[in-house]
Amino acid sequence: MRTVVLPGSFDPYTLGHHDLTRRAAAVAERVVIAVTHNPSKKGLLDVEARTRAITACIANEGLDSAVEVRTLGSGLLVDFCREVGAGAVVRGLRSQLDLAYEEPMARMNRHLAGVDTIFLLTDSRYAHISSSLVREVHKLGGDVTDMLPAPSLDALAAAGNVS
Repeated sequence: MRTVVLPGSFDPYTLGHHDLTRRAAAVAERVVIAVTHNPSKKGLLDVEARTRAITACIANEGLDSAVEVRTLGSGLLVDFCREVGAGAVVRGLRSQLDLAYEEPMARMNRHLAGVDTIFLLTDSRYAHISSSLVREVHKLGGDVTDMLPAPSLDALAAAGNVS
């Protein structure tokens, strides 16, 4: 497979996301991480901070020749896939609940533009981690250092979001 897109809000980019990025890079020649913004959610980090943190993580791993980080505007994901020449979307699955949520979107992407979805099972070390749970733990004063790569922790500190 040549190019795949790994979409998400990545607020913040977790160790689970980073593992998924590494694994996607192992099966595709090029991975485009599409950082999205959901205006209906109050996030910890703005899109630019998330993009910088992810870019730093990629560079730290030496993946910058295979992985590109871009922001995804308000359009359809399949249009973004066409724009970057991706034939598939990569999504991580932590549980059957994730599959139930992801399946209709995967079918719609295939219907609209022939874009397939590659599902990768989350490594069991990270199956309990989600950005929303990390945000909740962090907001309540809990320690999230073992769930985030260093650049994500640095981004939280720079935004004044470290407990």
